[in-house]
Amino acid sequence: MPPFPFTAIDPSSSRVMILDPKPDDEPCGQHPGTMNLILWRHAEAEDASPDLTRELTERGRKQAARMADWLAPRLPKRHLILCSPATRTIQTVEALEREYVIDQRLSPGADVTDYLAAVDWPDGPRSAAGTIVIVGHQPTLGGVASLLLSGSEQPWAIKKGAIWWLSSREREGRGQIVLRTSVHPDLL
Repeated sequence: MPPFPFTAIDPSSSRVMILDPKPDDEPCGQHPGTMNLILWRHAEAEDASPDLTRELTERGRKQAARMADWLAPRLPKRHLILCSPATRTIQTVEALEREYVIDQRLSPGADVTDYLAAVDWPDGPRSAAGTIVIVGHQPTLGGVASLLLSGSEQPWAIKKGAIWWLSSREREGRGQIVLRTSVHPDLL
């Protein structure tokens, strides 16, 4: 288990969606005791003010659609999607056409501990069946990726519209975090 503390999702501030709760549902490549965390940065947005109401550009809508087309067949039926309340993140996740939860802890300016608390990493909420998608912002997403993969928070860049898919697992009695894939919509 990583050397940093985590807190559980506060049920009063988040609602959890359970999609097709079949007990035998195993996402692609996931084994019992693992947790998948998919970090999805919002697609390209307009430069405007106020920040929370910035909308996706035409290019951003295309990025979101391409990434959603790639992600949809790879998501397990049971998962949890958490989204920042910013318009650009909502427009990004809506391309996926799945239920999602708006979580204030993922707002622009939130820090890495806010994001990790929102997902209860590495265990995650029971209802998520081990897979959580965060649709959020830089630099926080890059900070989450760096902390989980290297053990220290660094200013790693996640490009607009891209996904980083992380998994926790146990090997020889030790917890590990692995990068399963990193995908940018321009490569799809």
